[in-house]
Amino acid sequence: MRKIIVGVMGPGEKATAADVQNAYRLGELIAQQGWIVLTGGRKSGVMDAVNRGAKSANGLTIGILPSDQQKDISEAVDIAIFTDMGNARNNINVLSSDVIIACGMGTGTASEVALALKANKQVILLNDDVESKIFFKKLSPVNVHLVESVSEAIAIVQKILIMQRQVF
Repeated sequence: MRKIIVGVMGPGEKATAADVQNAYRLGELIAQQGWIVLTGGRKSGVMDAVNRGAKSANGLTIGILPSDQQKDISEAVDIAIFTDMGNARNNINVLSSDVIIACGMGTGTASEVALALKANKQVILLNDDVESKIFFKKLSPVNVHLVESVSEAIAIVQKILIMQRQVF
């Protein structure tokens, strides 16, 4: 049986303390479910925190990196995929994930959410940015799920995965 890949997208350098804390906990809980974490792979912000959280729970992590530079990798990434594609790698992040959790919001994260919606992927928004929640929910009321906590995000992922199994 194929493993579930949960893409966690979020800001790097501009991540808030709450984003980083939520990302670490997301990584832990994703790994505890036996799912694989996929991120942008860099050693900053949400990407680094979610990978570190997953590794703390013995999870497997994949990083889809925008460059070809070893120095940019989070130390908690198990499988590094170097794209040298810059932000174009966001589409790889989205298409390689079974479900997307946007933890925090920034321009790169917004592009990943938009790409996910174009690909008809389920997206969970875990952030305090009211405007982004309204905007993305309006774009796709069915595929965008708004949550207030990490545990709520994991519960929604579980529901989405059950629904996806019923479809196939």
